[in-house]
Amino acid sequence: MGSEDRTMDPPWGGRFVFTVDDLDIGSFTEVAGLTVSIEVEEYAEGGQNQYTHKLPGRMKWPNLVFKRGMTNADNLFAWFAASSGEGFAKAGNKLTHRNGAITLKDAKGRDVATWKFTGAYPVKWTGPRLAATSKDLAVEELEVAHCGFRMEGHHR
Repeated sequence: MGSEDRTMDPPWGGRFVFTVDDLDIGSFTEVAGLTVSIEVEEYAEGGQNQYTHKLPGRMKWPNLVFKRGMTNADNLFAWFAASSGEGFAKAGNKLTHRNGAITLKDAKGRDVATWKFTGAYPVKWTGPRLAATSKDLAVEELEVAHCGFRMEGHHR
């Protein structure tokens, strides 16, 4: 069978690995916020009544929200500590923006695609719901602010 006869299986969107500055932060089954939009500014030209000029403005990147996962607590809370409170004060009230990546894994654990983002810092963490009578999985959620991303595909 030649390479032209092979078909590629669609990626399984079920597991995402999140890293910051090459530190493993966690593995999640849902990521929201991989979105970018461009503000549109309208300019009305004098004497032109048929249309309004529409000009591109700033790019907007919503926060990334990682759901249904478990984090490497040591790496995550060290990142939180450096981004707020005493860690923030010790850095002269200057935030160290980090670079990171979200990597989509296929069913065999191979990398399918990676979104690399810049200027990231954590803004919210929600721990697992703990109840002796609960049959729910213990999962965490994480929200991260950032300044943009780019996507890279992987060859299989």
